[in-house]
Amino acid sequence: MMRSSRFSDTVNVFTLLMVICFIVLFSSSVLVEGKIRRFKWEVKYELKSPDCFEKLVITINGQFPGPTIKAQQGDTIIVELKNSFMTENVAVHWHGIRQIGTPWFDGVEGVTQCPILPGEIFTYQFVVDRPGTYMYHSHYGMQRESGLIGMIRVSPPSTEPEPFTYDYDRSLLLTDWYHKGMSEKATGLASIPFKWVGEPQSLMIQGRGRFNCTNNLTTPQRSEAEVCNASNTYRLRIGSLTSLSALSFQIEGHNLTVVEADGHYVEPFTVRNLFIYSGETYSVLLKADQNPSRNYWITTSIVSRQEKTSPATAVLNYHNNHPRQRPQTLASSNFRPKWNDTRHRLAQSLAIKAQKGYVQAPPENFDKVIVLLNTQNKVNGYMRWSVNNHNLTDAFDWRFTPPESYDSRNYDVFAVPSNANATMSDGIYRLKFNSTVDVILQNANTMSVNNSETHPWHLHGHDFWVLGYGEGKFNEWEDPKRYNLVDPIMKNTVAVQPYGWTALRFRADNPGVWAFHCHIESHFFMGMRIVFESGIDRVANLPSSIMGCGQTKR
Repeated sequence: MMRSSRFSDTVNVFTLLMVICFIVLFSSSVLVEGKIRRFKWEVKYELKSPDCFEKLVITINGQFPGPTIKAQQGDTIIVELKNSFMTENVAVHWHGIRQIGTPWFDGVEGVTQCPILPGEIFTYQFVVDRPGTYMYHSHYGMQRESGLIGMIRVSPPSTEPEPFTYDYDRSLLLTDWYHKGMSEKATGLASIPFKWVGEPQSLMIQGRGRFNCTNNLTTPQRSEAEVCNASNTYRLRIGSLTSLSALSFQIEGHNLTVVEADGHYVEPFTVRNLFIYSGETYSVLLKADQNPSRNYWITTSIVSRQEKTSPATAVLNYHNNHPRQRPQTLASSNFRPKWNDTRHRLAQSLAIKAQKGYVQAPPENFDKVIVLLNTQNKVNGYMRWSVNNHNLTDAFDWRFTPPESYDSRNYDVFAVPSNANATMSDGIYRLKFNSTVDVILQNANTMSVNNSETHPWHLHGHDFWVLGYGEGKFNEWEDPKRYNLVDPIMKNTVAVQPYGWTALRFRADNPGVWAFHCHIESHFFMGMRIVFESGIDRVANLPSSIMGCGQTKR
């Protein structure tokens, strides 16, 4: 059996091993009148050694990862955030929270808010209108990978029980970790010659990992609650906020039953390895049904890139075993899939369906199709990631519409781009309010021969239906015939596999201006992003707190 805690959201059940507007508010469920939950946060840098290497880490009230927000559907969250950085701005995005009626609190610097300057206090206020597992993180530059991250857990009202049962609820936040600071990495990406950030130095589970530690085991986390029986079932809310890496998560000898993805119930299916991409959240059920006389390995490892970073490892501690007792096997015996096993990962994506009784059928028809070619290019000699050979500048002009497709007839997605030059503009995609939009994400070869990367794309302000996945080039005539229009899962983040495509559909029914981008920090920084706008005339009067930047606030 596992040690547990009534209220703690850290991995107390695990002993971490250092190897480690005026807009109508609506919801997919019945609205309830919620509570007001207030938080007062101070964000600053502190010297910490989460993987036994000391570096500057962003903390919230001294914590890394930041405190978990726990709320119930319909609650109003108020976060008073003080920027105590000496020289850096900050903005916080509430990942997966649609910000219905509050688009100005989405937290994307340069799109929906001015950055919070050093010494300033800014208050976010929004409603969590739907139960599920979500996250928050910095959305300023490449700051997220320095540690400003955390989880959000929203429970349903007591009158609406979830379609699965469990005894205890835990969260696990997975990250990768670099020892270089944000500014040094960003400078390399924006230089000639181009300097890639490289692979992360370590992976971490709930903010703990190992780079070069002399001690095998960390000081064990203390349990604050009663001991549970070996037959208990645990809901593990697993989120990934990696800056680069796609991950596989597994627990030695145990099956994981997937029941939720990005806040939507999944028709349950069982996996040994849970593939998770940056920006995604999953809930899995873990049955403590193995031999209780020993402990078991928990590991997370890199997939889709060559595994040059050691897996992160933790210990699943059954009661009556010392929490520092190592499992009887080697950590490497906990089966991990091959890093380049794309078919295995694609199979998991195809297996995710909306749970019966909770299916929200997508519109049968669409009003617009936007095809986005994920390519690597150069602009004036600078290496960039682009969409349809197109990069946005730092300002936006509604009068110009960026390209909605590419020359698919003649473009070879398996070859290095014949024309390496991309163009720059400040156009955004203007969508008719309440229209239905299909987006086709098409992956192609990079500037290197025989190389295509995995890209997790995240949409702000909306959820979308995942209609289908495929290998190779999307066929606009044949592939839509195979779309799942019966029980597709809804998500806010979805992966596009190397040399593959992913099709999604969403309804532009949330007035505002919304980012849509690759969730890999360096790719986002290098231009892999677009902006959607719809229903601006329906947005209410903007709050005075967001009016102006810096001195213009006066």
